[in-house]
Amino acid sequence: MGFHLPLIFALLSLAAVALANHAAQPAPQIYWNSILPNTQMPRAISELLHPDSTNEKKSTNIMNAVGNGKPTDHKGKPENIPLALIFYNREYDHPTDNQLHYKNVAIFFLEKDMRPGATMNFQFPRNSNTDTFLPRKSAQSIPFSSNKLSEIFNHFSVKPTSVEAKTIKQTIEECEAPGIKGEEKYCATSLESMIDFSTSKLRTRNVQAISTEVLEKGATMSMHKYTTMPGLKKLAGDKVVVCHKQNYPYAVFYCHVIKSTAAYVLSLKGDDGVKVKAVAICHLDTSEWNPKHLAFQILKVKPGKIPICHFLPTDHIVWVPNHKSA
Repeated sequence: MGFHLPLIFALLSLAAVALANHAAQPAPQIYWNSILPNTQMPRAISELLHPDSTNEKKSTNIMNAVGNGKPTDHKGKPENIPLALIFYNREYDHPTDNQLHYKNVAIFFLEKDMRPGATMNFQFPRNSNTDTFLPRKSAQSIPFSSNKLSEIFNHFSVKPTSVEAKTIKQTIEECEAPGIKGEEKYCATSLESMIDFSTSKLRTRNVQAISTEVLEKGATMSMHKYTTMPGLKKLAGDKVVVCHKQNYPYAVFYCHVIKSTAAYVLSLKGDDGVKVKAVAICHLDTSEWNPKHLAFQILKVKPGKIPICHFLPTDHIVWVPNHKSA
């Protein structure tokens, strides 16, 4: 018996360490590991899972996002790719008007232009809205409805006439608005609910979740010329779920499924040497878009079957079936 005691103690120690590590993980990460054990977590999600910041305190960091929403200068067009430099809004995925929304920067370009050696000027800004996920139970305990705005403002100690209150109201109204034709939409107020929506729409738990990532830490986020490197990868599946980070006191994502959409991953290299793993969404049918949309004006095309693409900002996520499940 004495011979086996060291082994028993070693196993008990390992078990204790495993339990301690499990307990140290935030609830959303535990749910991810249980539902998606074979799916790598993208940076756009992992950076919102800080266990030392639960956002349960009644404060808001919305101004970080609102205050950084001003447009940046764009000096010159790409040398060999016509593009449209505008500001990212979920309406990009099915725009119906010609308004520019000063949020995250994005570029429209043609699908055929995603070729090795092609260059374009672009800026991949750091995520400014880094409010973290709440566990699902906590998120469900807080109202998320335009009928409960007073209660929401009070919970986060926000004055009804403030910029923060306006942003909260706008986010909730966008979430409650009817979906555009052909769109299946859902606002996920927790990581658990985002996982459930995405896997239910893709009809599989064998998925990939991918976000645009600047691969060098401390890289300059100013405008640079990027060259497309070899290795363009089209992601599997005829259905794509895209989740867009919203401005809110805690992490909320506007997730939706749009027909006739393809997703790609590109390797880009900036003129400063910085490498980027960029996610591009291509809309294969733009016949429902406003004919006066800026993308058509810049790219010299008309609404129809010519695929129009754009990069996803670094705080957005694309969900697709894993190629092994196709």
